[in-house]
Amino acid sequence: MTRDERSVTPQSEDFSAWYNELVFRAELVDRGPVRGTMVIRPYGYRIWELLQADLDARIKATGHQNAYFPLLIPESYLQREAEHVEGFAPELAVVSHAGGKDLEEPLIIRPTSETVIGEMMAKWINSHRDLPLLLNQWANVVRWEMRPRMFLRTTEFLWQEGHTAHTDAADAMRETMLALEFYQDLAVQAAAMPTVPGEKTPSERFAGAERTFTIEGMMRDGRALQSGTSHFMGTNFAAAFGVDYTAESGSLELCHTTSWGMSTRMIGGVIMTHGDDKGLVLPPALAPYQVVIVPIGRGEQAQEALPTARELAGTLQRAGIRTHVDDRFQLSPGFKFNDWEMRGVPIRLELGPRDLAVGTALMARRLSYPPQGGKEQGRGKQPVPLFSAAATLSAELAAFQAMLLQRATDFRDRHTVIVNSWPEFAVAVASGWALALHCGDKSCEDEIKAETTATPRCIPLDGEPDSGSCVRCGQPASYGKRLIFGRAY
Repeated sequence: MTRDERSVTPQSEDFSAWYNELVFRAELVDRGPVRGTMVIRPYGYRIWELLQADLDARIKATGHQNAYFPLLIPESYLQREAEHVEGFAPELAVVSHAGGKDLEEPLIIRPTSETVIGEMMAKWINSHRDLPLLLNQWANVVRWEMRPRMFLRTTEFLWQEGHTAHTDAADAMRETMLALEFYQDLAVQAAAMPTVPGEKTPSERFAGAERTFTIEGMMRDGRALQSGTSHFMGTNFAAAFGVDYTAESGSLELCHTTSWGMSTRMIGGVIMTHGDDKGLVLPPALAPYQVVIVPIGRGEQAQEALPTARELAGTLQRAGIRTHVDDRFQLSPGFKFNDWEMRGVPIRLELGPRDLAVGTALMARRLSYPPQGGKEQGRGKQPVPLFSAAATLSAELAAFQAMLLQRATDFRDRHTVIVNSWPEFAVAVASGWALALHCGDKSCEDEIKAETTATPRCIPLDGEPDSGSCVRCGQPASYGKRLIFGRAY
């Protein structure tokens, strides 16, 4: 039996193949002309726009301002902060020839913008009255990728990067945690991803940072995905770039800085958190189309339903529901149903002659879900009166969003295990996360990774106090709580 050309490899058979096929079948991306690059197609870019709009509103509401900084950075800028340049050296793309001649100084295509923004901050900040300086940039960056995977690891990707300067460490740390809160709220409320906020171990920190914080999500294969990071830089970059200010006392002080970012990797997280063997499953908050209306029938029959379908679409759109009418009459209804399932549309409405006669549309949800309030929900197709469709569908979309978050939370919790021995640890990280005590020694982390490919994802912020022996080496545990270990993307 051959698989339908529109289907994808089942997750249980090969999760990686499922993902790689799905991003193309759902028309989210195409391959770019340079290895490791991607073309984000309109449907995929719309998901990014919805993520971007939500996050941008959160950023602006807290006093940050958007700006834009150059793509090309002098090589000498990166060399000013030794740990930073060492961390990024293997990923750098360098321009050494331009305008028909060799350049006096090579230029780096930005992998991140701490250096160029630090240079500008040094020009713009003079007094304590200029602080805090709260900047954000929406941009593309380049990090040369040897093993690309669409959205997750590509040579060029889109992101936002926040960069701020403060008078003292306490204010900068508040900013660091505020940014982490942006990402956690976005993940949970918009992407329906139950991410865990936590701090990275020293070996997992951003190059040049004093502390790095992350939100970690569990994908449907049990692996972790780092979905957003926020860094407390201390005075490292301020010292390297001369970012200082005159305090009220008249003394010259170094600024404390932060940086934080979220990228198109989040789209990969949405795909792998919710998708199934039929294709994408999109949270309504991020679905390009929350409702698709399919006129039923061929020829004149379908044409008869089209005016009502368009009128209904207008009603739903005015109610704030992103709606699309599929008027591709050359295609069968069955093909359209499969197509929109592949694209993850939360709700499909079917509108045919029988429905028109009784003033209803037939509603099909992308996923069924368990009973709520004693009534069976999401089983099969249900008629929806046209006159009340806007209110009904608004409620259905809210329920669908909540269901996806609960479903993903339950999956994460089922695949997260408290372990106290090495055999338990090895079993847990083979299919999910292990909550384990650890000594904090990098060589021990390296041994764990070598044997299991698992790494410390984070020290959960809400983790309960705990003590004992390291799960691997038996030495006294550090951190005062259990760490999340897991295989990661």
